[in-house]
Amino acid sequence: MAPAKVTMAEEKMREFIEIRGARENNLKDVTLRIPKRKITVFTGVSGSGKTSIVFDTIATEAQRQLYENFSMMVRTFLPRYSQPDADSIRNLGMAIVVDQKRLGGGSHSTMGTITDTYTLLRQLFALVGEPFVGYANVFSFNEPIGMCPECNGFGRKLQPIVEKFYDPSKSLNEGAIQGPVFDDSIYAASGFFDNDKKLSEFTEQEMDLLLYGKEQKFKLGSMNRTYLGVITGFSRSYIERDLKTRSEKTQEKIAQYLTEGPCPVCKGTRLNKAVLSCKINGYNIAELSSMEVSDLIGVINDIQEPAAKQIVDELVRRLQNMIDIGLAYLTLNRETDTLSGGEGQRVKLVKHLGSSLIDVMYIFDEPSVGLHPRDIHQLNEMLQKLRDMGNTVLVVEHDPDVIKVADHIVDLGPHAGSQGGEIVYEGSYAGLLEADTLTGQFMKEAMPIKKEFRQAGEQIKLRNVNLHNLKNVSVNIPVGVLTLVTGVAGSGKSSLVSEAFVSQFPDAIVVDQSAVGASPRSNPATYTGIMDDVRKAFAKENKVNASLFSFNSKGACENCNGLGVVYTDLSFFESVKSPCEVCGGKRFKDEVLEYKLKGKSIVDVLDMTVRQALDYFDQPEIRRVLQALYDVGLDYLPLGQPLNTLSGGECQRIKLASELHKEGSIYVMDEPTTGLHKSDVAHLLAIMNKLVEGGNTVIVIEHNMDVVRNADWVIDLGPDGGSKGGQVMFEGTPAELKKAKQSITSQYI
Repeated sequence: MAPAKVTMAEEKMREFIEIRGARENNLKDVTLRIPKRKITVFTGVSGSGKTSIVFDTIATEAQRQLYENFSMMVRTFLPRYSQPDADSIRNLGMAIVVDQKRLGGGSHSTMGTITDTYTLLRQLFALVGEPFVGYANVFSFNEPIGMCPECNGFGRKLQPIVEKFYDPSKSLNEGAIQGPVFDDSIYAASGFFDNDKKLSEFTEQEMDLLLYGKEQKFKLGSMNRTYLGVITGFSRSYIERDLKTRSEKTQEKIAQYLTEGPCPVCKGTRLNKAVLSCKINGYNIAELSSMEVSDLIGVINDIQEPAAKQIVDELVRRLQNMIDIGLAYLTLNRETDTLSGGEGQRVKLVKHLGSSLIDVMYIFDEPSVGLHPRDIHQLNEMLQKLRDMGNTVLVVEHDPDVIKVADHIVDLGPHAGSQGGEIVYEGSYAGLLEADTLTGQFMKEAMPIKKEFRQAGEQIKLRNVNLHNLKNVSVNIPVGVLTLVTGVAGSGKSSLVSEAFVSQFPDAIVVDQSAVGASPRSNPATYTGIMDDVRKAFAKENKVNASLFSFNSKGACENCNGLGVVYTDLSFFESVKSPCEVCGGKRFKDEVLEYKLKGKSIVDVLDMTVRQALDYFDQPEIRRVLQALYDVGLDYLPLGQPLNTLSGGECQRIKLASELHKEGSIYVMDEPTTGLHKSDVAHLLAIMNKLVEGGNTVIVIEHNMDVVRNADWVIDLGPDGGSKGGQVMFEGTPAELKKAKQSITSQYI
């Protein structure tokens, strides 16, 4: 039987991804056609439904359908995806999701291992390295044959903080030895030292014997005693043995005398001596791995051995992709769990740039995060390269410069939460500028540089900071004003603020980019801590135990264990989720719902939005947190909405609100505009200004130029990333920054 012919109309329909009646989370029966082999950017305020349609509907269904092609046995080892709530989803391609989830992987996962560039480097050394020490596995710090035997390939070891064990201004008779030393009397009794001589006057040999002396016997009267250096004895007792077997109290006491430093044998290279002896053009594999990508590419290009040409060409191509995507300042030995969300996303992207697959659906979640305006064009070129290879590119994005390169734009809104979930515009960038939507309005407007800048009476001085790539940096941070720290990715902003500054001021309230722990059992009320006060209020009013008002404790519905849904396991098939028949999705026992506070049950309260809860509650401790949630623009959010259903921008603002109600004098924020629509940035600025007006010092690391224009003081680092950065390029007001030609940031303000 001949196959049915495909009509031109049907062929044309297949050029679009078709979605009908999508209802995931807050989507309101969304019907949509997305052109294939184009760049489609999804815009809209935080919480409007972008993630729901792109990730929870399109990506989830594409991955679910792909996995259904595997055998039942194979599917037991794969993630399980429930079918999205939609009438139909057609014409999907294979999905590759490049999100902002942290790469993780621990100490054994590096930028080199995750991008396979280190694998190529190992093959290169096995092929042309001299002397020959073995095949590719030998050069792996994850293999026993290649790893340093002292640190097992970690490159680091716990080491005592030597300075804490003695006071150089004292003699042994004056009690110079301090810290957790088993018997400090043996040093004076040994006869090896002048007990009245101050340790600051000891020779190098005497200090070495005192601290690192090996086991030796000496006579004390008629008794034989054993001498052991201070650090040698401590290491034998607490480092060479498993410290975790000691009591918690002992662990806490010992921890203050320990630091994690480079392995003394391999000096942090992770590899054994035999492996490190193998070199190409004078470099061993650890030395190449520690070079910044921008320097490494030149060294690899200089390798001329004909046998290595194929590996060299592939290595150069991958390294060039890293440079093109804005990662030139990173090294191959950089551990993946130290990368920011934006860096991690760009590392994932590098893996796919050399793929020869076509008709793939690439899905990106705010790929501009962590990028300076100067570097956005590199990202755009990568997206266009993927499209030109014949792929469909779907991007959730707020950055106007990324939105500009879209072939097609889908704007969701009109607002967030229950007031969103609709498509308010579809079409070109030019059409968006004319559209009567929040995105359309704010795309046409850039905030002006503010005219008046607060003057600081005092200054916080940071002097001669040399952490990471910072080069003897000294800055003055004004007290009681809004200070912005800017600069290209890798220029040293986090090193200066999040590490050097915060270490000097540990009481500062830090709002960083760490992920919000999103699970079905956590919600805005539990995350911000007000749920404890709400339970106490219900318990006091009804004279019962507060744990009754928790769906994670005594009050939970016994049928669904407080989840509100029941999962039916169908063995090899995906689990089916259905509302609990006993509690009807309310999560609590019926008896709990009989207890009221001001006429409302605990379920009624959790169904309230932040705005409604502000009108309902009188308790100052609850109202303070609710006001913080309101101030960050989350007035529409129900108190009981599970965190795993919120967008990235909403989670970021919940975290911000949970810190803002704390009392402090210094606030440090790391890229707080992550996940925020341009219309939400004004909310954020209002919060920052409110903190400053309350007498606080606010320090913000940020790339968003609208925020920079509204600062009182700007510190710009550069001129570039990595070893080419770490210098102060400018200090002053935003108005002065505009005239500072030496600063890259000045071109974009």
